[in-house]
Amino acid sequence: MYAARPGSRVVRDICKACQASGLNGLKQNGTRRRFGGQQSQRRSSDFQTPLNRSFGVLLATGAGTALLYGSQQFGLRELQAEAPPAPVEVTIEKSKKRKGLSKEENRDTISSQHLQVKKSWENPGVYAWGSNSGRVAAPDSDEAFVKSPRRIPFFDGVLLRDIKLDRNFGAAIAENGDLLQWGSDFSAESKQPIPTLKGKNLTQIQLSRDRIVALSSSGKVYTLPVSQPDQLSGPKPQESSWIPFLSSTSPISYRTIQTPEKVTSIASGLDHVLLLTSSGRLFTAASSSTEFPSKGQLGIPGLTWTHRPEGPYDQPHEITTLRGFNIRHVGAGDYHSLAVDGEGRVFSFGDNSLGQLGFDPNAESPYIDAPSLLPISKLYAGTGQTPRVTSIAAGGVNSFFTVDATRVAAPGEDPSGIRGIGRVTSDTWACGQGTWGGLGNGRWTHVQGSPTKLKALSGLFEYDEPTSTVIPIRLARLSVGSTHASATMSNVTYVGAHAGSSENDTNWGADVLWWGGNEYYQLGTGKRNNVAQPLYIRPLDAGEKKGKEKEKEEHRFQITPRGRVKVNGRWVEMEQRVECGRFVSAVYSGICT
Repeated sequence: MYAARPGSRVVRDICKACQASGLNGLKQNGTRRRFGGQQSQRRSSDFQTPLNRSFGVLLATGAGTALLYGSQQFGLRELQAEAPPAPVEVTIEKSKKRKGLSKEENRDTISSQHLQVKKSWENPGVYAWGSNSGRVAAPDSDEAFVKSPRRIPFFDGVLLRDIKLDRNFGAAIAENGDLLQWGSDFSAESKQPIPTLKGKNLTQIQLSRDRIVALSSSGKVYTLPVSQPDQLSGPKPQESSWIPFLSSTSPISYRTIQTPEKVTSIASGLDHVLLLTSSGRLFTAASSSTEFPSKGQLGIPGLTWTHRPEGPYDQPHEITTLRGFNIRHVGAGDYHSLAVDGEGRVFSFGDNSLGQLGFDPNAESPYIDAPSLLPISKLYAGTGQTPRVTSIAAGGVNSFFTVDATRVAAPGEDPSGIRGIGRVTSDTWACGQGTWGGLGNGRWTHVQGSPTKLKALSGLFEYDEPTSTVIPIRLARLSVGSTHASATMSNVTYVGAHAGSSENDTNWGADVLWWGGNEYYQLGTGKRNNVAQPLYIRPLDAGEKKGKEKEKEEHRFQITPRGRVKVNGRWVEMEQRVECGRFVSAVYSGICT
């Protein structure tokens, strides 16, 4: 079972154990995640054993952490079962501190998470792994696969705004807003990223089948060919200059998609792109030069290549049926689209041949060409909870939804007699194809129409010291590739350790879990088996250690949260981010703007 950080899952397990044993009066004082600036260093596996006959309380003293089992320590009545409970051995973890080390060296010794945060600040960059058939994961190598996370030397010490990866081409936005491209589909000779579209102050990019869609800070949308030869030989637009009445020809070919309002977010499939405006209106357009969207993913009934309005083939079309719904977030798979409004309602349209829209597929009508409301409330029928979708994500033939479910009084119930009234539980749901484990629900389902819950990412809680309350652990971000996915948790993080604080004061980041197809080693486990259940991977640099350098104790990768650090002699706000692409994965250092 998932543990966001040592002790986070203990809260829920203790409560369940207490309820099962009739010990409802037990307080949860022992479930705090940090004590006196110290982070517990128990491995996640230590908290994956069900608490059947006893319950655990995590206590921290000095630099050591003890996990004590049993009920007699708290003066509680011993419960009789079919057989007397077996005695449980008390295990005390020894201190990891060493004499003769500096304060910072001791922090590195007692906390692998602290060391990961430190390394990400001292040497930002990009780690990539998975398929390298197009020299994307390792541009300077002819290896077919990159089996474990590896740095791309070009990006050492570099902060990026965004990055997107296909197995045959990659694209990134540099800190200054210029577009960088690499991979065999971009250039057969290039061995490293090359700047292409410059001076547009780009903030976000998406990849289609053969074009890159880029959004600028001003809300303007650009599309350009992936191929460098096509960029150099195609029609080049005239560009204005800061000098009045003076213009010049662009050095590369590109097009623009113009909407009546500023575009704030984009999402692209293989042939289509979703354009979300500042007022919540949603537009769609063709995003590929070779295929026109034909599976209903544009959300305009009857719109096909032969039945399209006059004008450019990639002109935007407003989905008028969604006007007035104030769309907040959009997502796109290969041939389907998702949108969620300000009220937490989800609309889906496009290809539903594998149930990726959240409805059972119909062989006679595999496509839904108009936005359809997904009945999320049915998933919580009879639970006394009111659901509200907080985020969506899509990729390949899969869709994901995160839901905040609030416990309310059902008709006829007395609120004063309901335990946990108003409590919010965060759940994650998925639909689509699970043949390679992409649903993350532990099953290898071929077709999943009705959304299925990811139990490993649902119903999680942790203790928050500042507020002295137990809070739900939500997902901070979901990145979905063509067959695999990754979830970054929004568990409590800490980056406040400094030279003047205790040597036990260590930093830690957010947990990251991975699942799905692994044929090209895209999960980062170093193995090739597909995974149907979310799992941790080792720290990004673990694969570089050999022999005696390998750590005796297994640690998991945690992503560095947002923080103000000094990079290349200047202070910046940065964080690490995860990106799952088409059979490729990456973790990069992102600039926060």
